[in-house]
Amino acid sequence: MIRKYLRAKRHKALAPLVYGLTRLIGATLRIKTVGLEAVEGIDKGKIFAGWHGRSLLPALFLRGRGVWALISHSRDGDVQNGIFQRLGFQTIRGSTGRGGMKALAESIRVLKRNETMAFTPDGPRGPTGIVQPGIVLMVKKSGAALVPVGSSCRRKWHAPTWDSYMVPVPFSRCVIVFGSPIFVSPDASDEELEQARKMLEEHIRAAQATADDFYKK
Repeated sequence: MIRKYLRAKRHKALAPLVYGLTRLIGATLRIKTVGLEAVEGIDKGKIFAGWHGRSLLPALFLRGRGVWALISHSRDGDVQNGIFQRLGFQTIRGSTGRGGMKALAESIRVLKRNETMAFTPDGPRGPTGIVQPGIVLMVKKSGAALVPVGSSCRRKWHAPTWDSYMVPVPFSRCVIVFGSPIFVSPDASDEELEQARKMLEEHIRAAQATADDFYKK
């Protein structure tokens, strides 16, 4: 019982520390965007969707804009929730891919109000680079637009985690690539939802490849 309490305290203490480090690194970065203008004019709810391992740059770019983020109920999710709230995100706790019907319903309500969400469709535990089906169901029910996102930096470090999490090196040049929006019909069949899931997967990979190649020119 004492160990459980101490672990919980340790996790809570991590959030402000990681947030401080994140803001410190973020203040030194030069972030360029590609394709943002095409999606800013979407007059309905939208979801920025990118890989879990590349979520830091979009989080820094979108901070303070009232964007919503879906965060799991795990211990790591507790830390992430504290960080995202400090960055100015609104958060929903749960996981659409693992039975989180309450989180799914709340996300749909947010999107129907024409608000914006940031989503890592291969999270919270992977497998990396594979879109879980919850996100396309969310879009079908809400009518929102899916926007594939990729990000990279000229200089970066990858953590030895399941998603090879990318951490920019301070003072690096970075890029965030926004792909063309994807829409799902409210009458979409299960087969069409699977096609949309695969399409999103392909488009995130394409946006990520464009971002990774940006500084190889």
